[in-house]
Formats: sequence, structure tokens, C-alpha cells
Amino acid sequence: MDGTQARASVPSYLVWSIFNLLCCCLPLGVAAVVCSCRSENASGVGDMARAQEASRTAKILNIVGLVCGIILIIIVIVLQFVAAKH
Repeated sequence: MDGTQARASVPSYLVWSIFNLLCCCLPLGVAAVVCSCRSENASGVGDMARAQEASRTAKILNIVGLVCGIILIIIVIVLQFVAAKH
């Protein structure tokens, strides 16, 4: 015991946020990347309450962005299929 305190790790979801930014939904991806960076910064300075809140927000934005991206891809595929039939 050298007096250092072990910190709990808070997930930042940065990789997922970047994936959403590039592949799914640009606006929600940007917001998720911002929240992910806020989570990492807050975790780095030891503000775990703020880090957990930013992490939670990033996770929600990533889920919504992924769902929107999947729905958009399905709509595009269906429209392409319908257009090809006519």
C-alpha cells in the first residue's frame, strides 16, 4: 500500500462513437465522440461522477445512432429493390 487510490475504470465508448460517426449517423456520431472525450477527460482528472454521466450519454447516443443507421440502410436496400423491380 503506497497511498495511491485505485480508480474504477469508466468506459468511454470512443471506438464505438467513431464507428457511428463514420458508418451510421454523422450528427449522433459527432455528439457521441464529444461525450466520449468528455468521459475520458473527466476520468483522467478523477471526476468519476462526471465521467460516468458522459459515458452514459455517449452510450445512449451510440445506441440511437446505430439503430438509425441500420434503419436507414434497410430503407435504402428496400428502395433499391423496389426500384429494380419497376
